[in-house]
Amino acid sequence: MKQGDWQNVKVHSKPAAAVPKPRDPRLDFFRGIGMFIIFIAHLPENSWTLWIPARFGFSDATEMFVFCSGMASAIAFGKVFDQHGWAMGVARVGHRVWQVYFAHVCQFLVIAAALVAIQRSGYLEACCGLTQDYVASLNLWHFFNRAGETLPGLLTLTYVPNYFDILPMYIVILLLLPVMMAVARVSKPAVFALMAVLWLAAGLGLLDLPAEPWSERPWFFNPFAWQLVFFTGFALMRGWLPAPPVNRALVALAAFVVAASVPFAWHVAYNAVPELYAARDAVMPLWDKTTFGILRYVHFLALAYLAWVAVGAKGRYLVAQNAWGSVVRVVQKVGQQSLAVFLASLVLAQAAGILRDMVWGRGNPLVEMLANLGGFAGLIAVAYLVSWFKREPWRRPPALQPVPGETRSGRAVREQPAE
Repeated sequence: MKQGDWQNVKVHSKPAAAVPKPRDPRLDFFRGIGMFIIFIAHLPENSWTLWIPARFGFSDATEMFVFCSGMASAIAFGKVFDQHGWAMGVARVGHRVWQVYFAHVCQFLVIAAALVAIQRSGYLEACCGLTQDYVASLNLWHFFNRAGETLPGLLTLTYVPNYFDILPMYIVILLLLPVMMAVARVSKPAVFALMAVLWLAAGLGLLDLPAEPWSERPWFFNPFAWQLVFFTGFALMRGWLPAPPVNRALVALAAFVVAASVPFAWHVAYNAVPELYAARDAVMPLWDKTTFGILRYVHFLALAYLAWVAVGAKGRYLVAQNAWGSVVRVVQKVGQQSLAVFLASLVLAQAAGILRDMVWGRGNPLVEMLANLGGFAGLIAVAYLVSWFKREPWRRPPALQPVPGETRSGRAVREQPAE
């Protein structure tokens, strides 16, 4: 065999480079939508909250966030468990848990320190006549007045104020992930049985976690209940659950569930008909947010199915080279950076609320629109900035600067005579 032939063998025997799997446009899009809704819900005294999904049904953006996080976790961690074994998968999940835990603690300290500094400076009252106690509005004076209890509680997650309760829930659910993966090795049905047992135990008050060292108040989001929607998304993405078929009967059923829940949640309906509110109150355990009541689960699954059908197979209606496609890509960028955007949203919501109160006050529709749209712009900016940092552009080789007298290709440039 000739030398050239050996070279050809070597070239063709190289393994083909792995082609990265394209991201599912639906996952990032709906995570992005959830981030915008969460911002609206956290902006204090925001009239736009009357029009978020929670005001038209039993579920809200929290279910969307947790469900999509389950799907994203199946992509991010499932492959590690499959290719590197259970122990390495545990290490990968542990790394993420540490990141989220650190983010939770830092976010709390940033918001708490900023609010108490503003409050005690007296600036808001001196400049704008504001007497609103922004620290008390988040029930944070306990943190400063009882630091001997709250500081250790913050670090051990036994002090969890309501405004800061989503990430602790997410941490505990992530810790359950290796357990579910271990059970799945034995039996897939056993995973769903364990999910159901944990959800039932949480609903019976057997798995409450303490939220305050000085009281018996539990976490607002019980992670052992909310794991049900997280691992539903996880199981769908892993293939443990088949994707539901698209047919008219299921679409009609899902639409009926969504429509039937509107009168029991929409403020206009139950204000006009007090009996609806009384009926809603009578079945409160079925839609309770702390223990993730079954009506929340059913309503969310129906809403998610309709959304899944609406965007088309593989999200084909989200992929377009027009104005709609441009909007979708921005929303997807927000969804891709969901942790950073969520952290920013809580800070931006407080900042936007204070600025609104300082300049215009509350209740003006134009002011509310500016506050919300300004917050949206902030979330988008954070998403693109974090994406830029993650690409680590400083690791790329610097662009070659042409030497005087040469082009970029290195060829000499002939001097032109001056005219």
